[in-house]
Amino acid sequence: MAPTGTTEQHWQDAELIWDYHQMGHELRPCDVAIGLGSHDLGVASHAAELYQAGMFPLVVFSGGNSPTTAGRFPRGEAVHYREHAIAQGVPDSAVLVEPQAGNTGENISLSREVLADHGIIPRTVLVISKPYMERRAFATCQLAWPEVEVQCTSEPLKFTHYVQSIGDERLVIDMLVGDMQRVIEYPKRGFAAPQDVPADVLSAYGRLLAAGFDSRLL
Repeated sequence: MAPTGTTEQHWQDAELIWDYHQMGHELRPCDVAIGLGSHDLGVASHAAELYQAGMFPLVVFSGGNSPTTAGRFPRGEAVHYREHAIAQGVPDSAVLVEPQAGNTGENISLSREVLADHGIIPRTVLVISKPYMERRAFATCQLAWPEVEVQCTSEPLKFTHYVQSIGDERLVIDMLVGDMQRVIEYPKRGFAAPQDVPADVLSAYGRLLAAGFDSRLL
């Protein structure tokens, strides 16, 4: 049953888009990881778990500040992510910080520069993002860094559990719709590689737009 404030159809459409945003990659050990800064500290937690599982020897946390994160992470997203990962047991020597990026393209390009400055030219990269951003992160990396083999992952949460963690189902659906728009529009602007979007996902996106879930659109 849908939570208060949304209909059952809204909830079903949002779950469909949530599932589309998940890449479902079967993870293999990579040369490096990049943790994409956002409001979601789960990115750093998941990075720590994957490091401890031996999935990569080094992680770059990337991100400065944005209007939606400055209050929570006043020293910058990447700096707070680093501190959280170290508190979770990741050694300081396994963490690099890229503190300037203001969008996903910069997350990738500036992290690449940080790695190069340390003499690291990876062939395989694991991109760690918030759950509904996996596909956009993948599409961005495909275009911005075509030389590497990229895998994407996020904290393994069901849609219902993510909504509970945020505490605002309408905001979460707005964010899903906003990222869906970016998956569709960014390739036209030269920001990301095109992605196939199934017809049922497009229909769900259209219904949610028509229902007014539009606060995070471009």
